[in-house]
Amino acid sequence: MKKVLYLMLGLALAIGACKKSDPPLPDNAINFSASAQGMESAATSADVTLNLSRAADVATQVTLSLTTTGVTYGKEFSTTPAAASDGTITATIPAGSNSVTVKLNKTAGVFLNGNESVSFKIKTVGGSVVLGTTSELKVSFAAITSTGTTLTLNGGDGGSAAVNSVFVDFSANTQTSVKRASWDLGFYSGTDFRVILNNTTAASVVAVNKNDINQVSASDVTAASLELGFGKGTFSIFDDVNGDLTKTAIPAVSATDADNKVYVINRAGGSGTTSAVADFYKIRVLRATNGYTLQYAKINETTFKTLTIAKNTSYNFSYVSFDTGAVNVEPTKDHWDMEWTYSIYYTGTTPYAFADLVFTNYLGNVSSAEVLTSTVTYDAYSASNVATTTFSTGRDVISSNWRATTGTIGVKTDRFYVVKDGSGNVYKVKFISFTTNDGGTRGYPVVQYALVK
Repeated sequence: MKKVLYLMLGLALAIGACKKSDPPLPDNAINFSASAQGMESAATSADVTLNLSRAADVATQVTLSLTTTGVTYGKEFSTTPAAASDGTITATIPAGSNSVTVKLNKTAGVFLNGNESVSFKIKTVGGSVVLGTTSELKVSFAAITSTGTTLTLNGGDGGSAAVNSVFVDFSANTQTSVKRASWDLGFYSGTDFRVILNNTTAASVVAVNKNDINQVSASDVTAASLELGFGKGTFSIFDDVNGDLTKTAIPAVSATDADNKVYVINRAGGSGTTSAVADFYKIRVLRATNGYTLQYAKINETTFKTLTIAKNTSYNFSYVSFDTGAVNVEPTKDHWDMEWTYSIYYTGTTPYAFADLVFTNYLGNVSSAEVLTSTVTYDAYSASNVATTTFSTGRDVISSNWRATTGTIGVKTDRFYVVKDGSGNVYKVKFISFTTNDGGTRGYPVVQYALVK
């Protein structure tokens, strides 16, 4: 018995000694995503994001002060959360989260010259959090051309399966986080009539050889035909990951109604399983004047809902949720450059769900290139290098190539990327961290970029 007690005492002392020798954690600093941010004239709101170096142990309050130029709170703009009578805003970073977003709302119908702005400053922050180097942010009510900054992308909860897709506009220093599961279908705004699935939830679809949606039920499909990921499924049941709109899983919508069949959708997959068959949706899409008519219902329902979607050429796609109808997802097509997200993709010849994928806005005339540091370093890359850089309009030039998830897990430091936006601005882009191995947090990757020309 004494031997057992001595052994337990020794283990306790050893554990205590290890704890004493562990280095203290670095300060948990809070920063705005950038020090300057633009807001396009057509935009109705802007996201002001604050990030912590690591997830908060407890719910943490942060108080911001406002300074305005040319605008008045409650007249030309407001915020969510609302400002108090003293002009301060209090927001809370939930326990376990890295960030919080305050929304700057522009009042509808007001005329602005473009030289107006609102400056946010971190006034106080709770707990043991300290102020970082970017404690102030100026939001201009006009587009800016950023010279570069460092952004912590707000992927949200979920770690490697973070709940958000994040759209980044380099020139405006902005990021837009959207719940991946907030939409089901996207309707193309271009000349063709195409419908896309939500690849970021690994949705899958199969056709039914019927064109009366009320005549389709669970007996017309099997769950196995919609299974996707982990060795299951084929590339025909989800959209082309390279963004080729001639290879959407749902063919082009025909001008002849009788040619448009009913399709059955499993809304979320990727793990080789599906939802319960009763939760599948059936849809039929027809052409309408300058747009689409969507018929949709759960698979065993005998009546369906109808929604008309007009083409809006300011956007690549107009989006619909089976739960809520029309929803906002992508920013306008000329105000985002890359999307970081979780999505169905592939490994070899097998469909596979990937985390931390990066796609570029190829439909918005954004092109990109990968540059190895053995050719030229990130710091040395300058305007003189642009002429010898081969840009591609492919959607997945960056994809998962920027990080390693086997062997030494972390950001690959032997490469960076060059992105030319739709306005011709060229940015060099490198990833700083995305996991604990490289000093980051899964779901909150850090990206640095600088204007080259």
